[in-house]
Amino acid sequence: MSQELIQEIEEDLRRERALNFWKAYGTTIAAGVAAVLVAAGGFIGWREYDRRQAAAESIRFFEAMGRAGAGDRDAAQASFSSIARDGRPGFAVLARLHEAALKANSGDRPAAQAIYQSIAADDRVVSELRTVASVLMTLGNVETSDRAAIDRAIEPLTGAASRWRHIALEIGAVAAARAGDAARARELYTRIADDQAAPQGIRARAAEMLQALGG
Repeated sequence: MSQELIQEIEEDLRRERALNFWKAYGTTIAAGVAAVLVAAGGFIGWREYDRRQAAAESIRFFEAMGRAGAGDRDAAQASFSSIARDGRPGFAVLARLHEAALKANSGDRPAAQAIYQSIAADDRVVSELRTVASVLMTLGNVETSDRAAIDRAIEPLTGAASRWRHIALEIGAVAAARAGDAARARELYTRIADDQAAPQGIRARAAEMLQALGG
């Protein structure tokens, strides 16, 4: 067996390990992004409405989150759907995002993507949450979308001032690995792993992916 063929096989195995790792942790990443929304979304809801109304809506929203955290997916889905339908705007958007996450985790990705897309395109939604919807939509497409389309989608989110830059870089790295560009994937994972400002969980995943890719 030639050395060139051996290297090609090793590269294929590295790529497969990397993608298997992503598939195992993809929903965890999405859940982490959704968790970040709670503080921002709670503030948005609190800011837009008077104290008493916001408090009541907050209780309703966190009860739905509690059901989701307890594994009662059907009850959580029903609660988030109700808030999305008749809740006040700030919490309604958050509920739609969590509803989409539940659908994605249950295997109904088309429905989840439709929700993310509708939020990202809605000018009435504050820019912060529209950006989050764009991130989650891109995350859901990473295994099937064209790499160039993914790169275009995440490019605005990779700037130094973006709070989503580490997740955006991680999505870009996965897309590069899936396309067989191990060098680019290692470059992006190295940027994440070396960034002291990156969340610990993302840095740890980046280090593991670098090892899987032979970096």
